[in-house]
Amino acid sequence: MGKVLIGIGLALVALGLVWTVAPGLLSWFGRLPGDLRIETRSGEVFVPLTSMILVSLVLTLIVNLVFRR
Repeated sequence: MGKVLIGIGLALVALGLVWTVAPGLLSWFGRLPGDLRIETRSGEVFVPLTSMILVSLVLTLIVNLVFRR
């Protein structure tokens, strides 16, 4: 469990560095085809379907690579 928490922490630090140093690197995230954005005069709704499917696939791949023996 400790190794998993350290790995998550390192991944968050890496993501934070990327977010700070190169903000344009992730500018495509949330603007993929299939991400729904509905804007009206009374409000806005954003449903990132495609982006969350991509995140799910990447996380599944990482977890399977880490925990596979």
